[in-house]
Amino acid sequence: MATAIEARAFPDARASAPLTRSLPEQIAAQVSRRIASGAYGPGQRILEQSIAAEFAVSRGPVREALRLLEKDGLVTILPRRGAQVTSLSVDEVREIFDIRAVLNGLRDRRIAESPTRLAVLPAIEAEVGTLARLVREGGEGARYVETVFELNRLLNEATTNKRLSSILESLALQTLRYSRLGLSTPERRRQSLKHWQQLVRALRDGDADAAQQAAERRVRDSRDAAIKLLQKV
Repeated sequence: MATAIEARAFPDARASAPLTRSLPEQIAAQVSRRIASGAYGPGQRILEQSIAAEFAVSRGPVREALRLLEKDGLVTILPRRGAQVTSLSVDEVREIFDIRAVLNGLRDRRIAESPTRLAVLPAIEAEVGTLARLVREGGEGARYVETVFELNRLLNEATTNKRLSSILESLALQTLRYSRLGLSTPERRRQSLKHWQQLVRALRDGDADAAQQAAERRVRDSRDAAIKLLQKV
């Protein structure tokens, strides 16, 4: 079953897809979303026959899709055992989140510098208001993570640098497994909320420096929290 993040952000791989995407690429995209959302956990085997039956295709396109996922580091293909979801890695979280911190900072800086920021600001404020409500209510963090995912989607759409937006959209799925860890405690969600509220003020004031700093701190705090939990495990 698709998660709320999958349902809102991505079409089903069996639905009409861009003509530039091959069948293996469509299948790989769907499986990668399931890995990112936690539907397929670390160490879990992905059975070619099951995927082929689900999408009503032969095993050839599925095998090629799994090779694409192996190149992205999401699965490992083992001799005579098939594909297995890779385990979460401290080294990987450092690498990906360091890149994302810089790129998110650049994105939010450019948005704060642009007069068009006022067009997206109401939607950003509404989502940050949802984060504040979720923090007040407590409970588990799945809805909080979904709302953060939506906020980043809105910001990616708001930037005029479409190449930057495309890179960040790709990184969003790669980091989602770690973001769930980094936002898994009430304390971390309160800390995250403060950074999002700082971003709202920076966008409202057109303060590019503050917008960049809030973005970089937000990502790096999530990185550090995810690493701390992984090291405990």
